[in-house]
Amino acid sequence: MSALPATSREWHLVARPHGWPAAEDFALREAPVSEPAAGRLLVRNLYFSVDPYMRGRMNDVKSYVPPFQLDRPMDGAAVGEVIASGVDGFAVGDHVLHGLGWREIAEVPAEQAVKVDGSLAPLSAYLGVLGMTGLTAYAGLFEVASFKEGDAVFVSGAAGAVGSQVGQLARIKGASRVIGSAGSDDKVKLLTEEYGFDAAFNYKKGPVAEQLAEAAPDGIDVYFDNVGGEHLEAALSSFNVHGRATICGMISLYNSTEPTPAPRNLALVIGKRLRLQGMLVNDHRHLQSQFVQEVAGWIGSGELKYSETLVEGIEHGYEAFVGLLRGENTGKMIVSLTG
Repeated sequence: MSALPATSREWHLVARPHGWPAAEDFALREAPVSEPAAGRLLVRNLYFSVDPYMRGRMNDVKSYVPPFQLDRPMDGAAVGEVIASGVDGFAVGDHVLHGLGWREIAEVPAEQAVKVDGSLAPLSAYLGVLGMTGLTAYAGLFEVASFKEGDAVFVSGAAGAVGSQVGQLARIKGASRVIGSAGSDDKVKLLTEEYGFDAAFNYKKGPVAEQLAEAAPDGIDVYFDNVGGEHLEAALSSFNVHGRATICGMISLYNSTEPTPAPRNLALVIGKRLRLQGMLVNDHRHLQSQFVQEVAGWIGSGELKYSETLVEGIEHGYEAFVGLLRGENTGKMIVSLTG
């Protein structure tokens, strides 16, 4: 076995952001590397994920997941190669998915690592289309929103990792109409020409409610919310009776420093008998096998397509994360350490 590197670089949160995260809130630091303890693996990360939920973890508030600790390495989904193993069943050279991203080398408890097969899909796909974001789309549409054939579906943040998959899954399963919103004309074109959305619009070009009403003249039955704010308000107006919304994210509000009003038309929930349900992907792990089997098949057949925005180099981890919050990604935003 080749000698292990002496050090590894890792991103630390050094201050709690107020509003938009700033470069001075983060530090890229070196840490020593040693042989893994019994029951643990040493993994050289090849890719790590940056995700919107991580912004909430930068606040020192009680939530569904503990906040990042100051002056400690941040974490998140990563795929890497085992370079040393203290565990039977894991060998040097194995590729694994685990939760200790934001660093070059991670010492991972074996029970927190899952082998992945790079011959079935690119390794980066296990952070997106076949990973947490993919399962979020699958569970959020089919289990939380109770999608059924013939539903008209509206997706906000539709060019992102979750939204783009939601729209395609709805199309594959027989939606009557799939509408998406995105933040640029290029992304709108991608949604209609590449992903098969029936209609899409650039939310920066006019009121969302007006553009949605034009794109969905017969109303919507399902709304998959990644944005919140004006988009949620527009969806409430366009809902048909007994419409269902999956509230997956509200990225438009994550960096707000002042309280934001609820949608001004929230009373429509009553008369239309709407169901608005929040979701966390960890509540739907029982769907994992079914999800991978179905989605891998659709990828293989070409029915489902996906995009990734790869940012090269650990030193650009902060820029990748802020770029994600600004909507600079198309599909899954991933930091690559393979160069």
